[in-house]
Amino acid sequence: MRAGQRFGSGRPQCDDGMGFMQTLVTGGGGFLGRYVAEQLLQRGDTVRVLARGDYPELTSQGMELIRGDLRDAAVVRRACEGVETVFHVAAVPGIWGSRRMFHEINVVGTQNVLEACHASGVARLIHTSSPSVVFDGQDHVDADETLPYASRWLCYYPWSKALAEQQVLSAHQTDGLRTLALRPHLIWGPRDNHLIPRLLQTARAGRLRRVGTGGNVVSVSYVENTAAAHLAADRALSMDGSVGGQPYFINEPEAVNLWTWIDDLLRLAGISPVERCISAASAYYLGAACEVVWAGLRLPGEPRMTRFVARQLSGSHSYRIQSAVEKLGYAPSISMAEGMRRLERDLPRMLQ
Repeated sequence: MRAGQRFGSGRPQCDDGMGFMQTLVTGGGGFLGRYVAEQLLQRGDTVRVLARGDYPELTSQGMELIRGDLRDAAVVRRACEGVETVFHVAAVPGIWGSRRMFHEINVVGTQNVLEACHASGVARLIHTSSPSVVFDGQDHVDADETLPYASRWLCYYPWSKALAEQQVLSAHQTDGLRTLALRPHLIWGPRDNHLIPRLLQTARAGRLRRVGTGGNVVSVSYVENTAAAHLAADRALSMDGSVGGQPYFINEPEAVNLWTWIDDLLRLAGISPVERCISAASAYYLGAACEVVWAGLRLPGEPRMTRFVARQLSGSHSYRIQSAVEKLGYAPSISMAEGMRRLERDLPRMLQ
């Protein structure tokens, strides 16, 4: 009998009281999406993944893989057939790129997911959003969900995520669909292929500069805790529809000093701490100049600095998780210290 199965039930039941379900994870081959998919599998669900690539490490665990793009409404519709909960994790992140790209994938793609949920009778949609939807360029310290959406944007990613989140929340309780949005901040941990590897490679090349005074605090989200928050949200939404139609900040309970945390990561990787610095104002104006040059000359890749990055690296961005704790039952189980130990084992791969 499989772990968590209740004798005599006729089908698997998981320990948290939710029955065997068919679930879909969009972006299940990505950093966070893979952890969500694996935790669902451990819960006892039948897991389907919608991803653009081929991921044998998922299918070998018994997951069903549907290859496709969020912009393909027919593929998204097929992926949602027979599904009870959709975890919409897929998105295009980044600080640079065309308005059209971010809109088509993050906004239109989310609309395709919503339409497929309605057409297939999906019961719940858990949407992975971002705190950047409320980022207005100013410091946020111990902020909560009463923050309004930003009215100006320093890049297209937060703009597109704000539109997508509003679509999802406004769809709550339409055609029997319950929805909510989670806003994890600075997701980190083992198997990261974006944030920490880039940080380490930039530091090792001697190009990393502390931006601002170095006193800014930020909330961070350990990836396994963030994935568990998605399952907690599904459980809460299945029991109480009143928790839906709302966003929830998801991160560790205590904020960290950004540059102290970065130095700790560098030490684990055997890299010297950051010594050089640039003022917040200088970084902002440098970012503005880089954006003009990159856009005007259509240079490949991303600018080394942008206005958005300058504000993010020099400002404080910390968020309260009281709402997620009280309404969703979110309870981070892996401490920062343990998370760092688990990350350390993966650092050699990130440095390759």
